[in-house]
Amino acid sequence: MQVWAPMDQRLPLACVADHARRAEGLGYTGLQVPEAVHDGFLTALLALEHTTRLRVATSVALAFPRSPTVVAHAAWDLQGLSGGRFVLGLGTQIRSNLEGRFGVAWAPPVPRMREYVGALRAIFRCWHDGEKLDFAGEHYRLSRMQPFFVPDPVEAAIPLWLGAVGPRMTALAGEVADGVVTHPTSAGVRVLREATLPALAEGAARAGRETTAVAVVGGGFVATGPSTEAARAERERIRATLGFLCSTPAYSRALEIEGFEDLGGRLRELARAGHWDAMGSEVPDALLDACVPCAPYPELAALLRATWEGLCGAIALPLPANASDDAALARVIEELQA
Repeated sequence: MQVWAPMDQRLPLACVADHARRAEGLGYTGLQVPEAVHDGFLTALLALEHTTRLRVATSVALAFPRSPTVVAHAAWDLQGLSGGRFVLGLGTQIRSNLEGRFGVAWAPPVPRMREYVGALRAIFRCWHDGEKLDFAGEHYRLSRMQPFFVPDPVEAAIPLWLGAVGPRMTALAGEVADGVVTHPTSAGVRVLREATLPALAEGAARAGRETTAVAVVGGGFVATGPSTEAARAERERIRATLGFLCSTPAYSRALEIEGFEDLGGRLRELARAGHWDAMGSEVPDALLDACVPCAPYPELAALLRATWEGLCGAIALPLPANASDDAALARVIEELQA
């Protein structure tokens, strides 16, 4: 099982190099670079520049505020710089953020992402195989790539992952992507088994592919520590975060599958009233049990294997808040990867 290290979205850029080196030293497969308050490609550049083995994935970079050609150049450069360790993870964003934060016109995200991936693949074929650039869709039309602008070849193809929550985007990942990155709210066993994997298989079948051709990256929330008490304290911290995330309507399907249909509505009422600190108290223990594996380090590998083995080939497991716990977590990672 691959083990990827997520990264705090507020980690200062000046700290990224040390964070990446620490993840590499602990034996992680790769580092997931978020995009919220920092540019994902700049962060990935720092992580790749200061490591030698660690894979680095944008998880996920926002596609629609950027031209496919701009993204292609950034991904190509990072792949060349790292000798093949970069993974291009792309996501959409909700309508209010696209329009209000980025000033980008909204369009139905699944067909637009299908086009976006097609445009990227066309650019990569142009650069790698010398194929004439000729892509025409509703949102993107690409027909000009003079030799002056063609970058030098890279040795390895760039894996392309999609962040997905709903069934249609998940099916699209099965059809056109190399991997799917689940959201922490939809990484529970029931959601993966009853929603994610069937949608992925549906999309893969449309493209005549095996589902196993698409990597599934699960996990996201894990409560652990050197003792049972420390793991439980971390679980309580995650309760508040889960409450905030579950107030987003896009994540309501996961709540329905887990049997908490009414929770999203209550959380959205709190959000509208500005009662952000009260959200965690609304999250029941049963939902935490479903979404947040909780165990101290000596018991963690067995729990994570029992939770996700057979459902996903890679999981996200946070670095310890305290570096004094690094040795214990390194043993967990080694056991999971064995």
